[in-house]
Amino acid sequence: MTARRARNLWLRRTIGLLAIVGVIWLAFEAATWPNVRALATRPPRTTAFIERYKARERDAGRTPRVEWRWVSSSAISIHLKRAVVVAEDTDFFHHNGFAPKAMREAVTQALEERRAPRGASTITQQLAKNLWLSPDRTVLRKARESVLTWQLEKTLSKRRILECYVNVVEFGPGVYGVEAASRRYFGKPAAELSAEEAAQLAAGLPRPREWHPGVTTTGYRRYVDNIRRRMERIELPGRLLQ
Repeated sequence: MTARRARNLWLRRTIGLLAIVGVIWLAFEAATWPNVRALATRPPRTTAFIERYKARERDAGRTPRVEWRWVSSSAISIHLKRAVVVAEDTDFFHHNGFAPKAMREAVTQALEERRAPRGASTITQQLAKNLWLSPDRTVLRKARESVLTWQLEKTLSKRRILECYVNVVEFGPGVYGVEAASRRYFGKPAAELSAEEAAQLAAGLPRPREWHPGVTTTGYRRYVDNIRRRMERIELPGRLLQ
């Protein structure tokens, strides 16, 4: 066999092997892909981030204690929904899940807060990540996040996406969802949150383990005040916040 024929044979075998691996990977992805449509009618049983928290606690030799209680959008203060949108994704009601404008806003907000810019993921992207993915910043994870974001926007209403987001996001160590957070920090249901209390909860979303109501650090308090100003200044469609 000539060297050229040997190289061609090796190349065909390599391509064939890669094709087989690709088919197996696609089959695995299809078999384990989240059922996005189910989220339209029922809440999830758990989330990827909650399971990561439980695993982290067990690895540290502690018994995981998770506070989480799902409530409908009508049982959540409009102040809270407004605070979360202005803090995390002001263009939420106008984009299709991806918002380049958010990056510019993240930089502007970082300059106002005198801190490094946060990732400019939309609320829909964050929901996909919290429900089904990890905080890792790999290319594959971002690709999965993009597909899931597209599916969420195609399948769910904006109202439902926001309802899901505020019900699963972390508001403190082991505290998930606005109902558990409201009762934990303020001793009241989420429906009764005031604008100031809502701003305090929303301000903790970038760093929920360090920032939450009761914390007195300068950075956290400055961010709470910034969110309050944005709540008063930015107009949002009220009917979608109900």
